[in-house]
Amino acid sequence: MIRIGTAGWSVHARYSGSFPATGTHLERYASVIGAVEINSSFYRSHQRSTYERWASSTPEGFRFAVKVPKTATHENRLKATDAILGRFLEEVSGLGEKLGPLLVQLPPSLAFEEATAATFFSDLRQRHQGQVACEPRHASWYEGDADMLLAAHRIARVAADPPAGSPSAAEPGGWSGLVYLRLHGTPRVYYSDYGDATLDAVARRLAVRVTDAETWCVFDNTAAFAALGNALSLKGKIAECGPSRAGA
Repeated sequence: MIRIGTAGWSVHARYSGSFPATGTHLERYASVIGAVEINSSFYRSHQRSTYERWASSTPEGFRFAVKVPKTATHENRLKATDAILGRFLEEVSGLGEKLGPLLVQLPPSLAFEEATAATFFSDLRQRHQGQVACEPRHASWYEGDADMLLAAHRIARVAADPPAGSPSAAEPGGWSGLVYLRLHGTPRVYYSDYGDATLDAVARRLAVRVTDAETWCVFDNTAAFAALGNALSLKGKIAECGPSRAGA
């Protein structure tokens, strides 16, 4: 299964013709695109009832990835996160079966410290058995010990564009049971639109993967509204590459 989505579900006017004319932004988005990444959870908490409402607004096969709060990753830097994780996981449980991967994005300044990382991911795994992806952005996370620790805790390492911290950041790592791509925009991060040649290459890369792992491809180049158009284009291109595994 290949799940294509964007960071957030706003339907900009330039793409409105590809979506139903009525309904909330989420309802319109989810009728065409099969997955989304919730980034607002990184900045603030949402009530469980809010997640329940979002889940009830989407089709059966739709899935939400949810970003872990920055209080855990950037402010506490993976330490003393028990209360933060407990509250967050209780809230996102409102998504029920529509909860996809949790995304743990780390600050560029956070180097790999085995004891700290092991404690954090062990605690997370004791509380949550679902999919988890981690996007580190410090070079030390792309060495053997870090990769083995992620794999041992069933944490997929994000493949990012542009790669941050190391050229290895462009390729997935950690646990092989999930592949998670985050495309932030190149050359201008969060702004640049991906052209046809790049999207063709991404489509081929995804379509030819010989793996049973679920694959997510999330466009985070939202600042100039390029993400949704890129997701729509990539979905069509994957279908052209052969029998489609792309989510609706």
